Amino acid sequence: MNVSVVLFTADLRLHDHPPLRAAGDGSRRVVPLFVRDRAVDGAGFAAPNRLAFLADCLADLDAGLRRRGGRLVLRSGDVVGQVRAVAAETDADEVHMASDVSGYAHHREDRLRRALEAEGRRLHVHDTVTTVVPPGTVTPSSSDHFAVFTPYFRQWCRQPLRAPLAAPRAVRVPDGVGSEELPSRTELTGLSAGLVRGGETEGRRRLAAWLRSGIRAYEDRHDDLAGDATSRLSPHLHFGTLSPVECVHRCRAAGGAGAEAFVRQLAWRDFHHQVLAARPAAARADYRTRHDRWRSERTAAGDIAAWKAGRTGYPVVDAAMRQLSHEGWMHNRARLLTAAFLTKTLYVDWRVGARHFLDLLVDGDLANNQLNWQWAAGTGTDSRPNRVLNPVVQGRRFDPDGAYVRRWVPELAGLEGRAVHEPWKLREEERAALDYPDPIVELPEALARFRRARGRD
Repeated sequence: MNVSVVLFTADLRLHDHPPLRAAGDGSRRVVPLFVRDRAVDGAGFAAPNRLAFLADCLADLDAGLRRRGGRLVLRSGDVVGQVRAVAAETDADEVHMASDVSGYAHHREDRLRRALEAEGRRLHVHDTVTTVVPPGTVTPSSSDHFAVFTPYFRQWCRQPLRAPLAAPRAVRVPDGVGSEELPSRTELTGLSAGLVRGGETEGRRRLAAWLRSGIRAYEDRHDDLAGDATSRLSPHLHFGTLSPVECVHRCRAAGGAGAEAFVRQLAWRDFHHQVLAARPAAARADYRTRHDRWRSERTAAGDIAAWKAGRTGYPVVDAAMRQLSHEGWMHNRARLLTAAFLTKTLYVDWRVGARHFLDLLVDGDLANNQLNWQWAAGTGTDSRPNRVLNPVVQGRRFDPDGAYVRRWVPELAGLEGRAVHEPWKLREEERAALDYPDPIVELPEALARFRRARGRD
């Protein structure tokens, strides 16, 4: 066999890349191909923060390939059409790619397989590239997927884990394959000021630093908002600059309670992917309907705008939303708090919040974003769908000293103690000097509204 094409999607790395290994083992020449899919961009991927991170990833991938004698081929347009064109130009026999879970990804794979087979070529789709355990591998006896995490996790832990693959020493690309110029984040506007850099080199550096100095304390500190003690690896897992399989291996080698807790989070990621693979409609429709009559975006427009701007009057919520705006990223605990506030305290449709998050999050993963939003809204897999989180109590619990609030809400930087989380209890003249809004809704009133809506009176 002379030539194979490797179609990169959400797996922008050279280390532990089964499609690239298979193509290199079976062919003398390999075309590393990335297609800027206009359909994906049109569906909401083309948010500035993710485009900037993607540009970094593609540049780093191209640099890694060039160090091995190859290069990245970039095309734009319909994926099926572009893969067919490259395969025809190079007389490729096979195309290798990673599996994915969205309804669009399934449709893309089916279209590509049919088109290639009609031309006498083969498509190989590889599992365990973007997840640790492939969706559909772990299932209960009565369903095609697990709807509860704990039994899923028990079986997930029993699955054999393949060994990580080394990066190829050499990649030989056929001569004359045309490529577009790689994008650069300098061409983009509207980026979050604190947006981090992307690429496999950066991802592996962050992973190594995390394993050296962060993972030991993870179990005890991962909910500490001010401590910022999470891995911050989610953008690299989303773009595939890190292998989740390699992450599990390296965490288990590190050992300890922190490593076990972090591996559990990787299992949660797989859990959401297997739910979406089995129920693609959950990206846009309730996984379990509660027959909600959400406040309309018109009726709730002022509350939604305040939530997005970090001006709700509830300090921990506002701090989190401002972190999202500044970094294109948010602490994991803060995501739950802000989502619960929008859906249950303000009683606004989870899809409004999920869309805003996808507009800003550099790690805006469809499975994790949509299904975590449904968890917070009580329309997903949560076994306690009507629980309501009190933002004051949550602030005191996860930011007891108020350091996270003071970091992101400078209007409150001079406050200490309980006042940081309840500035509305200050004297009137003190409140007026803060330039910080009063709460947009009273919590007892919001709780009563939610209970009426869910029939819990």
